[in-house]
Amino acid sequence: MGKILAVCISEKKGTLKKAVPFGTMIKDFGLENDAHAGKWHRQISLLAVEAVQRFSAKYKIDVPAGAFGENLLVEGIDLKNLPIGTRLKCNDIILEITQIGKKCHLGCNIQKQTGECIMPNEGVFAVVLNGGTVKVNDTITIEGD
Repeated sequence: MGKILAVCISEKKGTLKKAVPFGTMIKDFGLENDAHAGKWHRQISLLAVEAVQRFSAKYKIDVPAGAFGENLLVEGIDLKNLPIGTRLKCNDIILEITQIGKKCHLGCNIQKQTGECIMPNEGVFAVVLNGGTVKVNDTITIEGD
């Protein structure tokens, strides 16, 4: 079982996401008001806070929620080791993992500072199978566990 530590959106692609108190997941689309939402396989991005903490300690920098472009910052689930097709449940929301990792886009602020980004190895992407509202401190679970 995991916990949502942050819900983040950005109005334009290529900009840092900012933490918001809650978000609305729209079926087959993504997070409402997020620039990366749409009818494609990377509607939602998730990142484990444990990976962010390791990165922060390694480079001795403070990395705010959303800095890596994640929509959901999650505690307690080893996201990067979930198989494609795994379903995650949070309230009424059901997400299905579609991709693990992605190439960091050119101009990523974190990569400029450190020469490294964790999204290629730690970022997880999903589609929204069932929508609903997600907020900080909500529980997220692997369906079937």
